[in-house]
Amino acid sequence: MKRIILGAASALALSLATAHAQDYPSKEIQGIIQWGAGGSTDTVMRAVTPHAEEVLGGTVVMQNMTGAVGAIALNHVTNADADGYTLLMGAENPMLYKIMGLGDKDYSEFTPISILARGTPLLVANVDAPFNDYAEMIAYVKANPGEVRFGATGPGGLPSVVTAMINTVEGELDVIAVPYDGDGPALTALQGGAIDVMPAVLGAAIEGVRAGNMKPLAVFDVAENDKLPGVPAVSSFNAGYETYLPWGPFFGVFAPKGTPDDVVAKLSDAYAQGAANADFVELMDNRGFTLMGISGAEAEEFLSKWQQGTAWLLQDAGLTKSSPEEFGIARPGE
Repeated sequence: MKRIILGAASALALSLATAHAQDYPSKEIQGIIQWGAGGSTDTVMRAVTPHAEEVLGGTVVMQNMTGAVGAIALNHVTNADADGYTLLMGAENPMLYKIMGLGDKDYSEFTPISILARGTPLLVANVDAPFNDYAEMIAYVKANPGEVRFGATGPGGLPSVVTAMINTVEGELDVIAVPYDGDGPALTALQGGAIDVMPAVLGAAIEGVRAGNMKPLAVFDVAENDKLPGVPAVSSFNAGYETYLPWGPFFGVFAPKGTPDDVVAKLSDAYAQGAANADFVELMDNRGFTLMGISGAEAEEFLSKWQQGTAWLLQDAGLTKSSPEEFGIARPGE
């Protein structure tokens, strides 16, 4: 009799899980975007999600939740029920929270629904800045210590990583870091003359460059980008950059650990199909993003490799609060 009862219980659990997958989504899904409106993450998520909604047959209500380099949004979703109705729409920053002393959680607390795309960093300047290319900028900064204003988005953000690369390869530069809540506001400030230089993702800066509202100094990659012909790659100035490149931010959709596998599968399929939509592909291509569309073990492997390389770059630049070793993050190649 006991075996029969246990068997019935198991069958009931399976039946409920199957019913849940068939019913999902039965209500609105909350998509929490880590960064402010107009930035790279916001642009990517608002472009792909309508196409994913069509596949899901449901609605994803997106909300920008800023602060603490994205940690406020991450913690909000971590504390939500793992039922597929609260998703984190984030960028790379959580992979650095532990070493930067910004929190004790990262994407290991989540299941990656889809790593959608990655970006290429670009160094841009105000049109009236007293330098017109990378070499002139380096020379000017060294000749005028403490004068050039660099935009920043907080420790562990793209500007801090790119600035760490520059300082490691070129030697410590004496610049003023001016903080902003995302690259969207920072690029607006750059165009208004509040700052002189901004390390930004190509996708967020390319329209401003094309419009002549900011001038590109260099692409942070091992080769020129076909979206900005004639703008050189930093590795052409200094081979030391090849140690760290190619590198770039990424954008992904994540669900809290414990979300039912069938729900994860349904969401992953929806975002995979959404990312393959011709309109989204064209948008990403025009903005200089590289499409990825990975999930599962492939996404987990990508996250681990990205975390290793970036964490140790910041550690060697003296920008971390704690060594990556304390969290079991091995140095690349070890």
